[in-house]
Amino acid sequence: MQIKVTDQAAQWFKQELDLNEGDYIRFFVRYGGSGPFHEGFSLGMNKEEPMDPAVIVNKDGCQYFIEERDVWFFNEHDLLVDYDEKSDGPIYRYD
Repeated sequence: MQIKVTDQAAQWFKQELDLNEGDYIRFFVRYGGSGPFHEGFSLGMNKEEPMDPAVIVNKDGCQYFIEERDVWFFNEHDLLVDYDEKSDGPIYRYD
């Protein structure tokens, strides 16, 4: 499993969450909404430091990660984090 963050998405995170070099963004499973693999669960994100990361990637000095306990949600797919101009926010795709 991998995390891929586009340049546009990384820029959005830096601006909207006031990220500095060395900051962390966690992608996590939350109850509610709808995901591509599990009805009633969706993906959330938060600015926080890792405790038990399963996967972590550095993009422009910031670290994006998924904790081991949330890996099940991705159903063995990679996570692509992109930017959506219409919603002016991140969009998640699963490869």
